Amino acid sequence: MKQALPLPPQPAVAAVPMAVAAPRTHAADFLELTKPRLNFLVVLTAMAGYYLGSGSTVDFALLFHTVVGTALVAGGAAAFNQFYERDTDGLMRRTRTRPLPDGRLRPAAALRFAFVLSIVGLVQLALGANLLAAGVALVTLVSYAAIYTPLKRRTPLATLMGGVPGALPPVIGWAAATGTLSLEGWLLFAIVFLWQMPHFLAIAWIYREDYARAGLPLLPVVEPDGRSTAAQVVLYGAVLIPVSLMPALVGLAGRVYFAAALVLGAGFLAEAILFARERTTERARRLFFGSITYLPLLWGFMLGNHL
Repeated sequence: MKQALPLPPQPAVAAVPMAVAAPRTHAADFLELTKPRLNFLVVLTAMAGYYLGSGSTVDFALLFHTVVGTALVAGGAAAFNQFYERDTDGLMRRTRTRPLPDGRLRPAAALRFAFVLSIVGLVQLALGANLLAAGVALVTLVSYAAIYTPLKRRTPLATLMGGVPGALPPVIGWAAATGTLSLEGWLLFAIVFLWQMPHFLAIAWIYREDYARAGLPLLPVVEPDGRSTAAQVVLYGAVLIPVSLMPALVGLAGRVYFAAALVLGAGFLAEAILFARERTTERARRLFFGSITYLPLLWGFMLGNHL
């Protein structure tokens, strides 16, 4: 039997320390409770509403209180939402690593955090802006945390209800700047509300298996053929076009905005129609990315062409 030849001596290799991911901190987990990426849009639309209502002069102290107060209330609403949905979040792939289902934060701590953020934000809006802006923010908080969030477990109509708090931030900014809830402020609300429906339904279609696993009866879950989802996407996309043109007709923007809104609306509607015809995950992704392109561009043209 052949003997194994001895291996030649190996050169010494210096030990290289392995890269270790930095441990998550409680501060990062509390920040995650506020859904910062989602609420970045909330802050931007509140700023836009303030700017459009402020006319030719901007009170930067008032703007500061409006933006920070809105951000705190929105963060508190998101924390209430994650507290309430911690069990269903644990059943979904895309949310199971959030701080509460992952066990990194205690529910009681998250609940206290939600209350503190919400109260501080409302007080800041009331004292730093005005009571009307604080009142709109309170409606936003209650409709999101106490109405929309529980409804998600019961009915597909929750998505429609969720569009209300999602569309109120520009109204907060408008109320802070003008002290009124006039037609112009409600037009800003209507644009964001109508935009949200195709946006959210695209997300619901992409993650329909996840939502079904968690037992959430969103429209793509309860009607898996997608016909109702497609019909609603096209309907809201079509109504959005004339509504998005209205700011140019009431003096919030000019002709450049009007032309841009028409082109952007037609492109967004085209994506909605393509999704309705195919109803695939890829088409839903294209609709989703179209939605997150459409709204910032629309706001940009409105702000840039503000009269």
